[in-house]
Amino acid sequence: MRTGYSTLPLHGGRAPKWLFRRMVKLAGSITEAIVIEFGTEEFLRRLSDPVWFQAFGSLLGFDWHSSGLTTTTTGAIKEGIKQKEKELGLFITGGKGKTALRTPEEIRSISEVVGLSAESLIYASRASAKTDSVLLQDGYSIYHHAFFFDKKGNWAVVQQGMNEKNRMARRYHWLSETVRVFHEEPHTGISSFFRENMVLDLTAKKSRNNKEGILEILKNETPDRVVVEYRKAMKSLFLPIRHPILPYRDISDKYLYRILKRTYEKGFTDFEGLYLQPGVGPSTIRALSMLADIVFGARPSFEDPVIYSYAHGGKDGYPYPVSMRDYDNSIAVLEKAIKMAKIGRREEFKALRRLSLIFEKGVRYGV
Repeated sequence: MRTGYSTLPLHGGRAPKWLFRRMVKLAGSITEAIVIEFGTEEFLRRLSDPVWFQAFGSLLGFDWHSSGLTTTTTGAIKEGIKQKEKELGLFITGGKGKTALRTPEEIRSISEVVGLSAESLIYASRASAKTDSVLLQDGYSIYHHAFFFDKKGNWAVVQQGMNEKNRMARRYHWLSETVRVFHEEPHTGISSFFRENMVLDLTAKKSRNNKEGILEILKNETPDRVVVEYRKAMKSLFLPIRHPILPYRDISDKYLYRILKRTYEKGFTDFEGLYLQPGVGPSTIRALSMLADIVFGARPSFEDPVIYSYAHGGKDGYPYPVSMRDYDNSIAVLEKAIKMAKIGRREEFKALRRLSLIFEKGVRYGV
């Protein structure tokens, strides 16, 4: 397991059109090459690796330390394989802002064409997004959600949140084959500039008792009783300022009661059923987690779960300016290799593989 940090400061602006056109071509060619050589499952695995994804974005020529690497790279892949999705058996939905909200519609539309169960994929998309905004309260608001899946139903998620206070971004990676339950250590990696001190992480194994305590409270107490206990705790309990579970002042007792009443009437069988219900947000979960801590002594995890986390230069000239000639040559080589592979000639692919081995040896021995 490789661990570390990547710098993702929030940057404004867009990739220049001349660069993005080339990014689309190269991203499409690399994606196609990997799928042809290794299959869609392997491509999804690579997307779920934050180190590989960062390297891929840098290879395309975007700023290696910019938050825009995430949004631009996923956008370039999406554009790069357009009209080839069915042939490759690989599909990309979602994106930034309002585009992310259309993810369920995109999944359903594609699933109807290729004969997949849309509901299970939509559930995975929704659950991954809500987990990173409700159960992992690290100060980063999700604003970009990209959902990748293949014709076999395998999927990967690359989503990003922003922190307006420190002007940094954080990227979250998921892979279907590693997710047992959505609410316990589901990530394949999280990229961030640094670890935060004030984090409530209910996805950690250390938080398992706290989540069980929340369920016990909601199963055995009425909404009225829960709110009474919550008010008593707020009046009488002293917690250090550093305690990240302290509720913000904008939590309303009335709002908490409405959510609890709706949850109580609807009923649920497990924790996933609870937090995925509409209306159950960070404030509700934070309040319930605090009560479980007080009533049962079931302390949640306050540790930040971050784990990490220049072939063509970068658009801002770092580590050096993008060379259009080199970029176009790379695209041409890959496109030729793909065409030859499709008609049964795989020499170009083998040559590229040999070249990569030579490069790795050179790096290893400082050549």
